[in-house]
Parts: sequence; structure tokens; C-alpha cells
Amino acid sequence: MGSQPAEAVQTKRHVLGQVVLCRGCCCGETDKGRPVVPEARVKSAWKNERLSKRIQLTISGCLGPCDVANVVQIITPHGTIWFGGLSDETQYDSLVEWARACCAANKLVPVPTVLTSLQFDGYITE
Repeated sequence: MGSQPAEAVQTKRHVLGQVVLCRGCCCGETDKGRPVVPEARVKSAWKNERLSKRIQLTISGCLGPCDVANVVQIITPHGTIWFGGLSDETQYDSLVEWARACCAANKLVPVPTVLTSLQFDGYITE
């Protein structure tokens, strides 16, 4: 256990961004009156179309802002975009379409306009 400098961690797998779907304490809990999160369908599209090569999909525990439920984050090198209150499967479909478009272009494309009204600031800004 010497005092050798640690090697920098590196990866060979670089992605354009990441979509994080909350499946924590409230999101998708229909017994609590929350809309369903079509997790299996979204995961299936991501896997079958190999979208994770460019846009990583993560199904997460609680992301925090439970008052808006069905929370999604899009994380890119430019920052994190929060969306909440997803209640329609077409909104989740738009995330799949966005990932497809990013993969086809091999770059980030604008976030689907169907989600813009659901965007919120998930952090305190001073």
C-alpha cells in the first residue's frame, strides 16, 4: 500500500446523454393515483433498437420531487433537464423517438416539444 498516484479512470464507452426514468416511491404507483410508467415498453425499445450505444437509459429509484410524480431527467454534457407529471404514453414514446433521432444524427437533437410544458427546475438556483 504505497503512495503511488492513482491512475485516472477511463471508459471506452462514451454516450451522448442519458434518460433517467423515476420508479421510486411515487412514480408509476397507480394504487396511489399516479399514472402508469410504461417501463417495460420503454426498456424493450431501448434494448431492441440498441439505443444505449448513444443514449443511456436508467430506471431509477426516487429522484426526489415526488409532488410532480412521473419524473424524467435527460442528462447531457450541457446539464440536466427535468420533466414531471408525465401522464400519457405518447410522452414516453417521445423520449424513445428523441433517442432514435440522437442515434441517427450521432449528436444531441432538441428535446421533444411535447415535453416542454412538463419541464421544471429540479435544483435550487441562487
